[in-house]
Amino acid sequence: MTGDTPAPAAMRNEYAADQGLSETDLAADWYTQFDRWFADAVAFPLPEPNAMIVGTADAAGRPSGRTVLLKGYDPDGFVFFTNYGSRKGAEAAANPWASLVFPWFPMQRQVVVAGRVERIDRAETEAYFATRPRGSQLGAWASSQSQVIPDRAALDDAYRAVAERFADVDQIPPPPHWGGLRVRPASVEFWQGRVGRLHDRLRFRRTEHGDWVTERLAP
Repeated sequence: MTGDTPAPAAMRNEYAADQGLSETDLAADWYTQFDRWFADAVAFPLPEPNAMIVGTADAAGRPSGRTVLLKGYDPDGFVFFTNYGSRKGAEAAANPWASLVFPWFPMQRQVVVAGRVERIDRAETEAYFATRPRGSQLGAWASSQSQVIPDRAALDDAYRAVAERFADVDQIPPPPHWGGLRVRPASVEFWQGRVGRLHDRLRFRRTEHGDWVTERLAP
């Protein structure tokens, strides 16, 4: 997202590079600003506006990243779901700091979040799990996410075994090793592409006293 590549005409009309992001346009808090931009991304429309890159690191500080779907957000943070035994789940437990990046390339926008990770309440996990398609529910039981498996057949066999196990169960419960993670922001940066690489970067940052400040970063 350099701002140097010409945008399609449709995008230039709605998100012109000289539109920018000014302090006077910024909402009073990060949540309201994110809600505005997320609504823009949905209306654009982007194919999966809730896709985000989740970065975690192990206890030694070795990082890893992957694309995950955001499943909820509120003033307390951003929520996604995973197998707690997966790489991201294990790293979040060992080093409870993470980053999120929403790469809304066609709009020349991105949102970058950094904050602490915590498990959500089990009741919230159960409520969300109940809304998932049955196949996804079975998959959560069948897959030992991020673990080495011998071949595809092993995964398919595990899925069939789980399907048989829950064949007579109307509502499959979430596995004990599966649930939600919430990233509570310490900072949320809103990046708007501009021409000549003079992008707008406005950040909400929580201070050590617990209040929030806004600051402009050089591009």
